Amino acid sequence: MTCVICRQGETRPGRATVTLERGEATIVVRGVPAEVCENCGEEYLDETTTVALLKTADDVAQAGVRVDVRDYVAA
Repeated sequence: MTCVICRQGETRPGRATVTLERGEATIVVRGVPAEVCENCGEEYLDETTTVALLKTADDVAQAGVRVDVRDYVAA
């Protein structure tokens, strides 16, 4: 797909690092599958991946963790 940010590059399969904040918790997930613009580096996640990341962030925050860094593992 053509990148909606730069409108110049095409996206290619790649990996991203996603940082989420929930209350006092900061969650960093590395190696998330994404479509990445070859021109500007903008990252796009699919719906299934996004839902999984948001659930992980909620679980981590409810557990009382303040900072969590992990590698992405597909369910």
